[in-house]
Amino acid sequence: MRARRWVLGALAVPVALVLISLLAGWIGSAIPRNAEWREPPADDPSAIEIIVTTNGIHTELVLPVVTDIKDWRTTFPVIGGQQCSEQSPTHVAIGYGEKEVFLDTPTWADLDLATALRIAFRGGDALLRVGYRSRPNPDERHRPLRLRPEEYRRLVAHIEAALPPLQRGEVRRTYRGGPTGQAFYEAASRYTLANSSNQWTADTLAAAGVTIGLWTPFSGGVMNWIATPETGS
Repeated sequence: MRARRWVLGALAVPVALVLISLLAGWIGSAIPRNAEWREPPADDPSAIEIIVTTNGIHTELVLPVVTDIKDWRTTFPVIGGQQCSEQSPTHVAIGYGEKEVFLDTPTWADLDLATALRIAFRGGDALLRVGYRSRPNPDERHRPLRLRPEEYRRLVAHIEAALPPLQRGEVRRTYRGGPTGQAFYEAASRYTLANSSNQWTADTLAAAGVTIGLWTPFSGGVMNWIATPETGS
C-alpha cells in the first residue's frame, strides 16, 4: 500500500506541473502588453507588413528580406550552406529554439522524455532558425501584421540583440540541420521555459510596441493576439 501511494504521488507531480503550466500560460497570455497599440491602416504607404506564423506548436516571424530599414542578407548571408544569391526570395523566417531540438529532433514525435525534462528543468543552448521564403500567402497560420517604420526598426534591433556580438572580421557560426534551405545561428541567450520560442516571438513583437500577451509559452498565446486574415471564397 505504501509503495502504491509513493508511485501515485510520483506520478502526480509531473501531472500537477503540466496543469499548473497550462493554467499559468493561459492566464499569462491573456495579460496584454502595449494595450494601447493600434495597427496602422491598410492604406498607410509607410507601413511595413510582416507575418506571424505558427505550425501549431512553434511560432516564427516572417519579415521582408529588404526594406529601407534592414537588409537581412547582411545578417544572415548563409542559408542551407549556400550564400544568399542576388535572386533572393522575398521574405526571411526567423524563429528561436533550443539547440538539440532544432538540430536533432526532426519532428515533435522524435522528442524524447529525457530531452524534454532537461529543457524543462535546466534549459539549453539557444539558436535562431532562419530560412528564406517566396511570397508567403496569408492564411490561418500565416497572419499579416503592419508596423510603422519606427516599430519595425525596434523589432529589427531586438532580433539583432539576440545574436552574439561579432569581432572585426569574424563570421557568424552556422549549424546545419532540419530541412534544406534553413540555417541555424547561435543566439546570445539561453533557452528556458521562461524564455521559450513562443515567448521570444512575443517579446520581439512587444519590443516593437505591438499588443501581445505577457507570458506566452504556447503558440496560441501568441496567435490569439494577431488577427486572422480575411481570405476570398
